[in-house]
Amino acid sequence: MSLRILLVDDDPESLQSTGKILSFAGHEVVSVGSAEFALIEIKKSVPDLIVTDVRMPGMSGMEFVEEFQRLGYSIPFIVMTAFGDVKDAVWAMKMGAVDFLLKPFKRQSLLDAVTQIGLRIKPSGVRPELADASLGLVGSSRLMKKLQVLIDQVARTEASVLITGESGAGKEQVAKLIHDRSLVKSGPFIAVNCAAIPENLIESELFGYEKGAFSGASQTKIGLIEAAHGGTLLLDEVGDMPLLLQPKLLRVLEEQQVRRLGANVERKVQVRVIAATHQNLGQLVKTQKFRQDLFYRLDVMTLSIPPLRDRLEDIPELTQFFLAKFSKLHQKKIEGIDTETQAILMEHHWPGNVRELSNVLERAVVLNQTGLIHRVDLPSHLTDSSERVEPNDLITIPLGMSLKEIEDLMIRRALDATKGDRAEAARLLGVAERTIYRWISKTKED
Repeated sequence: MSLRILLVDDDPESLQSTGKILSFAGHEVVSVGSAEFALIEIKKSVPDLIVTDVRMPGMSGMEFVEEFQRLGYSIPFIVMTAFGDVKDAVWAMKMGAVDFLLKPFKRQSLLDAVTQIGLRIKPSGVRPELADASLGLVGSSRLMKKLQVLIDQVARTEASVLITGESGAGKEQVAKLIHDRSLVKSGPFIAVNCAAIPENLIESELFGYEKGAFSGASQTKIGLIEAAHGGTLLLDEVGDMPLLLQPKLLRVLEEQQVRRLGANVERKVQVRVIAATHQNLGQLVKTQKFRQDLFYRLDVMTLSIPPLRDRLEDIPELTQFFLAKFSKLHQKKIEGIDTETQAILMEHHWPGNVRELSNVLERAVVLNQTGLIHRVDLPSHLTDSSERVEPNDLITIPLGMSLKEIEDLMIRRALDATKGDRAEAARLLGVAERTIYRWISKTKED
């Protein structure tokens, strides 16, 4: 069985040799040199299998696996590493890795692992609940009914749309729903997280480049804007787009033309652009961190997604929605949730919004042994008040602490409070999400 395999490795020689082994075996191989690029490839086209290195600069293989699983992709993966660390192997198995290969591994060991996967997987890594474009939009509250009406109204137009809302509220799902109800629904839907792509790479990713445009550009590459031709391009966390790149994006919106890096001609593209952010773009304009002309061009129609805490009456309906989805996904027979447990869900602040509720209920389904969700199936931060971290908690800063130490403390506490949600931590601190990514990378280096 021929599989579409995404190969991720920062070592060029290893990337090339492993790619050849898989290609010669008849598989379609997409090779990338970083986890950041791998996430972009997954959103463009979901592979049947991922083969990834563990220790890479920037986002590690561990973070990569955790991120694509958090985004809802259930893709089998093989881990390879040059370091025989027991902790890495334990982590890999815990996360569901099909195999753990120690470099240099035998060619047949890799092919045997891939063959076994091919015998039992169904190509398509999208989890069933994410195939439903209404994910996160379930609810009959007044706020959600109003949002649904606005989605229907803007979907039938070609106007640019700006979606605002907190992390985890469902911005990407709203964008996908707009696309699915639009005149270009048969075209591609490509989502780009502007905060997750390193600043020095985002231009080449969006606009593409010609062969020889810069050192390392060994072949021509189509950018994501061109790849979205005839469809929809979602610029998620657009507030983190580098200021110097914004004029080029504005030209694309106004002229519907794109020029690859190193090219002398512009190419015509027909793309509907939807932007999303958890930041206040108007405030960024005032502080000159976002161009005013681009803001007005994006802000033709604005859809604001309410946080879950403002529509608690939707939690019972969301609960039933997720229980049904995860019961099917994990092949568990769940009849419902008891009154006490539902009350706990209704009382929680939900800083992670619908995404947090989804994670809590998936965990409950996996752990449940009775067919009815009980208090014991919930994570301790919901049931034990002593472990709850509320957004208004005070932080004591001792005298003599340096600014660097204060920054470390604040970021650590924000990540703890959001259970590692980088976008939500950035929102709580009022900084760009890229700041959190850089801090994590720097901490690992130290």
